[in-house]
Amino acid sequence: MPAASPEKPTPVIANAYQLEHIEKAGAPNGCTGKDWFRYTITQGVNKITGYKQGSQRAVTKSVKEIVLELNERRAGKKGRVHLTPSRKRQQANAARQAAARK
Repeated sequence: MPAASPEKPTPVIANAYQLEHIEKAGAPNGCTGKDWFRYTITQGVNKITGYKQGSQRAVTKSVKEIVLELNERRAGKKGRVHLTPSRKRQQANAARQAAARK
């Protein structure tokens, strides 16, 4: 199954997070250096604005990964968790099974 594009909402997730835009920006307050970009991620009427430093290509790739991860978190866990009973519970179960056989 091909991976969904992080920029477009999938039909499974209504109001998915989307990358709205990335633009060149000055360094945020308290930061120094060059090559800063400001990005906006939207989800319905909600907006997330952030800053990242790097090449436009690297920042775009990183922000798209953030969008993908946000949508994966919203969708919930995909697999089942394999729980292992504690040693005490294993001993209690073994004792119960032994008592049931008698």
